[in-house]
Amino acid sequence: MTDLLSADLSSGRPSSASASGTQAATTDADAGTRRRVLDLVASAGPVSAAELAARLDLTSTGIRRHLALLEANEQIAVHEGRTGGPARRGRPARRYVVTHQGQEALAHRYSELAAQALRFLTETAGPQAVAQFAERRVHDLAARHLPAVAAAGDDVAARTRALADGLSADGYAATARPVPGATAVQLCQGHCPVQDVAHEFPQLCEAEARAFSDLLGVHVQRLATLAGGGHVCTTNIPTGLTPSRPALADGADAATPTSPAPVEGPSA
Repeated sequence: MTDLLSADLSSGRPSSASASGTQAATTDADAGTRRRVLDLVASAGPVSAAELAARLDLTSTGIRRHLALLEANEQIAVHEGRTGGPARRGRPARRYVVTHQGQEALAHRYSELAAQALRFLTETAGPQAVAQFAERRVHDLAARHLPAVAAAGDDVAARTRALADGLSADGYAATARPVPGATAVQLCQGHCPVQDVAHEFPQLCEAEARAFSDLLGVHVQRLATLAGGGHVCTTNIPTGLTPSRPALADGADAATPTSPAPVEGPSA
């Protein structure tokens, strides 16, 4: 062993042990960067390679290498359709969104166990029990984010940004995006920890939309959900109104109007 180490040192080459350690560190760094890319595609998608490289301070070659691996693993895909931005000459840039497999890679959840529990609740206590559970779940979410939303004042766009920041901290990869040519903002959630369960139990999505309406103090409309097949959960929020005071289930002032059932489809 001593002779091998001496030979490695005399030749100027790292030992086999140090070489494998360097390779492992490089692999870990690549995996961490790839996770950052996937996180950003979830929160900012549809997003181009150039935008990702600028946000993550990566070279064009580096970002394309990570995107190629994520695409090969079917964790991201090229978005089909217009993005709502200004038209550009020449061939449009490929813009990426997270796939279902990518959502699963981002998640740490026990979705099947949760679905089984809700099925049992439905069988033993009826569908209304699931609706009550959904309301309790989002009541806790609303109570957690109410102070930050209220501190944003009466500007609905600012309140939405505060809510998006809070949801991102909760793991929803949320952003608030102005709608070009409209007095509105879209609250986009690139990740949902209960996506698979909500596909079977849409009461979770419906209760969440009502909680957003109560928090923001305006009527909101769900345009798309991950559970319904969209690449992002999109909630349209009008910004030209003065918000009413948020209402929570344990007795704040008058409640705001609740939104209708979600309408599935592509985001604007």
